[in-house]
Amino acid sequence: MRKNILLLLALALTGFGASAQSFIENSQVNGSYQTDAQYYMLDEGIGITQLEEDGKKLGINGFGKVNYSNGDFSAGIRFEAFLPQMNGFRKELKGVGLANFFATYDNGFIGMTVGDIYDQFGCGFVFRAYEEWSLGMDNALRGARVVLRPTRGVTLKGLYGRQRFFWAPYLDRDMGNDDYRGVVRGVDAEWDLNQSIPSMNESAFKMSLGGSFVSKKQVDQSSFYNIPENVGSAAARINLGYANWAFSTEYAYKINDPSAINNFIYKEGRALLSSLSYSQKGFGAVLQVKRVDNMSFKSMYTGKENDLDINFIPPINYTHTHSLPSMYTYSTQPRGEMAAQLQVNYTIPKGTALGGKYGTKLAFNMSQVNDIVRDSVKVGNMTALNQPGTLGYTSKFFAISDHRFFRDINFEIDKKISKDWHVTAQYINLYYDIETLEGHAEAPAVKANIGFVDVTYKINKKQSLRLELQGLWENEVHKGYAYDEDEDLEHYQKRGDWAAALLEYSITPHWSFSIADKWNYGNPVEEFRDHYFTGTVSYVHEATRVMLSAGRQSAGVVCVGGVCRKVPASSGVSLTVSTSF
Repeated sequence: MRKNILLLLALALTGFGASAQSFIENSQVNGSYQTDAQYYMLDEGIGITQLEEDGKKLGINGFGKVNYSNGDFSAGIRFEAFLPQMNGFRKELKGVGLANFFATYDNGFIGMTVGDIYDQFGCGFVFRAYEEWSLGMDNALRGARVVLRPTRGVTLKGLYGRQRFFWAPYLDRDMGNDDYRGVVRGVDAEWDLNQSIPSMNESAFKMSLGGSFVSKKQVDQSSFYNIPENVGSAAARINLGYANWAFSTEYAYKINDPSAINNFIYKEGRALLSSLSYSQKGFGAVLQVKRVDNMSFKSMYTGKENDLDINFIPPINYTHTHSLPSMYTYSTQPRGEMAAQLQVNYTIPKGTALGGKYGTKLAFNMSQVNDIVRDSVKVGNMTALNQPGTLGYTSKFFAISDHRFFRDINFEIDKKISKDWHVTAQYINLYYDIETLEGHAEAPAVKANIGFVDVTYKINKKQSLRLELQGLWENEVHKGYAYDEDEDLEHYQKRGDWAAALLEYSITPHWSFSIADKWNYGNPVEEFRDHYFTGTVSYVHEATRVMLSAGRQSAGVVCVGGVCRKVPASSGVSLTVSTSF
């Protein structure tokens, strides 16, 4: 008997050892780390005579995240530190702690997640939970999600939880006292017919359908208005494709949702986004149209900024990356907008007179955004427009207002001249309603022509030089644009003509050195005609990058995907360290 027990124990230990070894071999751990720090200095040359927040000289934003996976199981944590937050980021971010955690089991048929969830339904009209580090944006949903795939081509999702609100605790003990965040609940279904129907598996015709429903539940504690405690939204979408053609559209509807964003009116919300594209070798074209009407959707009806957005309004304008064109980036208007964009790309073939040895890439883009038309509604014996506590207004679906928010017409040439020389040039004609988009009351719109040329010279296999030359000429300034010295001059800080230059020297794969200057030489306010010099050194080793910069930063707006934050002028030294494993 004793021998049998010892034999069974030996076999058990052998099996456990094999299982443990298999468990370790199948485990994978990865993660990333980043620290952004800036040391602020006084700089009377650009008007910085005192530092923000009681003389704060240092701002640090940092995070570290680790993810673990083993077969069908995965989990992760994210630690953040704002000691304190850098200038331009919300003060509520200041603090240190575990900001995000999750655990997921997914065997292909069913997936279950508990913790912090990032996801998106369709284009995001009714739900998008995401994180954007450069904006200080994180509206992760803490709760649970289930994903079910009952058959090929069909995906069903259900989720429930509360959104992150900086470092505020996730209260769910007493709904009566928890009015700052509502509970978010949602379901989504998507059906890919080409995967589900055998006869369509190899078809040139592609089709998928989708639909979503999302609601929030938030206690009404308003003393002035009757706030709905359950607000529902729904969306339907379709994607079609045939040969070189593709078409997609999504329509969303939201019931009345009075909030600080829409001035506490009781009008329903609607949104539509449609896209038609054609592509073949050397040529592509995309036409997009969008209409948005009262589609701000937050889990806190008193919220006014980017936090606690349940949904996302995708922008359909060109994304500029050079410094002067990106000064006036469009931010989406959830209260209402009518937008259209046309993008055409064409490559002149190699071996032709204009194509040369390497071909020539041409791109044309035009995007424009206007306000919607709003008609007054009856309130008793009178008419009113956007009056709190009323329906607010009515709006014909395809009526376009004469009030233009934004227009960008640009043309780009991208040409590899030889094995050593590469040139990119772009011209931009811009209209930007700075009063609406940045909140500068009565400020005239920006009307500007912008141009840049970007030249890269490859010295040898490892070394290269890159030169950027940019110019911005604001037409309004040359038509007698004047200001009153007694008014708020903030919106004049980036007005007028600009010139910019950058020279970068790179040694592949490790080093990069650059010097740059932006000069606001044509500002109508003489004291704002400043140089913004910067010098940057960066070093890359495998997955680690270190970047050190010193100089001045002009005031403006930073936008990513139509979501923006204001950046104050600053002077000092900044350091970024990032790595992944």
